[in-house]
Amino acid sequence: MTPPFAAADLNILSGEEALTLYQFNTRTAKHYFCRHCGIYPFHQTRKDPALWRANIGCLDGVDPYAMDAGLNDGASLSVVEDA
Repeated sequence: MTPPFAAADLNILSGEEALTLYQFNTRTAKHYFCRHCGIYPFHQTRKDPALWRANIGCLDGVDPYAMDAGLNDGASLSVVEDA
């Protein structure tokens, strides 16, 4: 996740028509997801709605695997087992 940045600094290069909005609870924050694959590219923060955060894996020119940070691989964390 990136540090918060101003909404005016968010530039969607392609795929905007595939985004779907999800809001819950106070409906202050805006969470966007791809309606086809479910990936979460960015969201408007609840604490300060003028700021946004982005999923670094969705940024052009950024290799999240080259960064010195922990990574989560949600696909391999499933706890569902065949019955």
